[in-house]
Amino acid sequence: MKQNIYDNNDFFEQYKALRAQENNYNNLLEKPNFFKLVPNVKDKIILDIGCGMGDFAATCIKRGAKHVTGIDISANMIAMARSLHANENLSFEQVAFEDVAVPAASMDFISSSLAFHYIAEFSPLIEKISLTLCSGGILLFSIQHPIVTASKNQKGWCLDEGKNLVHYAVDDYQSEGLRKLHWFVEGVEMYHHTFSTIVNTLIEHGLQIEKIIEPKPTEEAISQLPKIQKELRRPSFLIVRARKM
Repeated sequence: MKQNIYDNNDFFEQYKALRAQENNYNNLLEKPNFFKLVPNVKDKIILDIGCGMGDFAATCIKRGAKHVTGIDISANMIAMARSLHANENLSFEQVAFEDVAVPAASMDFISSSLAFHYIAEFSPLIEKISLTLCSGGILLFSIQHPIVTASKNQKGWCLDEGKNLVHYAVDDYQSEGLRKLHWFVEGVEMYHHTFSTIVNTLIEHGLQIEKIIEPKPTEEAISQLPKIQKELRRPSFLIVRARKM
């Protein structure tokens, strides 16, 4: 069974409140670095995996994409996306990528923001993406950084007696697989894969890596959200762009 945490109403309401804040990690760190790697989408056919509320898919339409399909396992997310972004060249479907039927070589660009760490099997995921991309097509995705997902006990930052950050605890790094954590609610499921597994899996399925970003906050971002300066010591996200050869 695939966990559908975004249809847990307690979780979803707290998640919406977080995303509604102007100064959050997504807006100040993940999103601007993700957009740095977005290719020219004019006249392109695009699939957005884990589309959430549809903001990125709608942005691609505004940039001239021919058609964008956004998919998400969450009924809450798809309902929000449909209500916020109506366009004849934009469609949203409630389905997991593992279960959707997509013709081979049918997509020019596949994107995914912070969704792949919810998928248990990374190799079949990338294999299907590679088959779905046309020759020269681009995959762009962001995930929780393997440093963050590694520890099974999710200890995270270690503090001294004065509540100052000492170091970030990394453990269980080579033990890939399921992690359960508290994020708004107990029992949120994510999956840990090492950096080498992520990179080598792309290579093995014919995807040439073009750029990798481990986002660092700008001075402006730190001034808006001071706690984000922790990212200078440990990255939260990994963003990868690769091309189908």
